Amino acid sequence: MTDSATSTSQPTRRAFLATVASAATLVAAGAAQALSATAVAPVRDIVVYKDANCGCCREWVTHLKKAGFVVTVHDMTDMVTVKRSLGVPEALESCHTGRIGKYSIEGHVPADLITRLMTELPAARGLAVPGMVTGSPGMEGGTKQAYDVLLFDAAGKTRVYASR
Repeated sequence: MTDSATSTSQPTRRAFLATVASAATLVAAGAAQALSATAVAPVRDIVVYKDANCGCCREWVTHLKKAGFVVTVHDMTDMVTVKRSLGVPEALESCHTGRIGKYSIEGHVPADLITRLMTELPAARGLAVPGMVTGSPGMEGGTKQAYDVLLFDAAGKTRVYASR
């Protein structure tokens, strides 16, 4: 009877240990996948500098929040100093300036392109939509204009990052 009890308990114990080992492997794989996903997730925190009375700036901030960005807003009276300190070339200026990671975001840049920037992490100073383009995020209404979103470097050199 002891031999019979031992022979039936051995496969059960082995099956139990195999199940525990499989579960531990699955948990470890899931944790590794979660850490990997976190490691490649783009930065979502952006600081925006704007005039307190600017409606299109408020609308752009709303656009960013709807896209899942965590936005910290600073109402400023001297935007020129902010733009110079963040390396925004005068030729690319608009009404508000953002900072996300190491990048400056000037003007009405669409949120999806900021996400793309933070995923690709190109060698650049930032993105800009110069001026006040009708139809860009925060400037909705009226007849939509085509515009380019420019990637700029520390020397002020630009290239078209996307066209809208």
